[in-house]
Amino acid sequence: MSPATIGQSQESAAGAEVAGALVRVRDVHKVYTRGSERIDVLQGVNLEVPRGDFVALMGPSGSGKTTLLNLLAGLDRPSGGSVQIGEDHIDKMGEGELARWRSHHVGFVFQLYNLLPTLTAERNVELPLLLTSLSASDRKRHVAAALAVVGLADRGKHYPRQLSGGQEQRVAIARAIVADPTLLLCDEPTGDLDRKSEEEILDLLQALNREHGKTIVMVTHNAHAASRARRIVYLNKGQLQSEAMQ
Repeated sequence: MSPATIGQSQESAAGAEVAGALVRVRDVHKVYTRGSERIDVLQGVNLEVPRGDFVALMGPSGSGKTTLLNLLAGLDRPSGGSVQIGEDHIDKMGEGELARWRSHHVGFVFQLYNLLPTLTAERNVELPLLLTSLSASDRKRHVAAALAVVGLADRGKHYPRQLSGGQEQRVAIARAIVADPTLLLCDEPTGDLDRKSEEEILDLLQALNREHGKTIVMVTHNAHAASRARRIVYLNKGQLQSEAMQ
């Protein structure tokens, strides 16, 4: 992988409609029980995300946004309905198969970065590659490319404590894209940042989408952050309410 080829295997953003849907969520329900109480978190959600799309998922707290994101990542399973990513029906996979699938197809960006403080930026970015068969030299090249894409080629030897919050989130994004995943999932990626760092991260996500063809689904409460996506989807009380095109 190089800065020029991250996303090479993906369709370009401009060709999203031609490529068709990458994500297909069909009549998805998610139910939790707390003692005798039944909690219907998702209630018959249907969603399609074309390759190369950038979708912001909005809604009030408790509406099911993070639950839906976890279902797309294969971190949770639906109580009913189906979740298909590309040709893979991930709701039907076993745990081992899901773990292998995630390592190749999903990059996750969290609000609080989730970097290991005892590892340098390079080592944090390398972590997903340790699950692959790449040689040490190949891993090093992939890490260098990912850090270059996020503008931190000169910060690889720094530890998280030596970086600003915005830089830490850039490292987290480099970690998410280092294996060239099919789908980039972001859970409140700007929620812990000041306005300047927020703008830098949103610029970076837009560049990954528009220049590298990455398909992105981003959960956010922030209307400004959502406005940077190509499309906004609203969840309320476990149901898809409406969509807004940018």
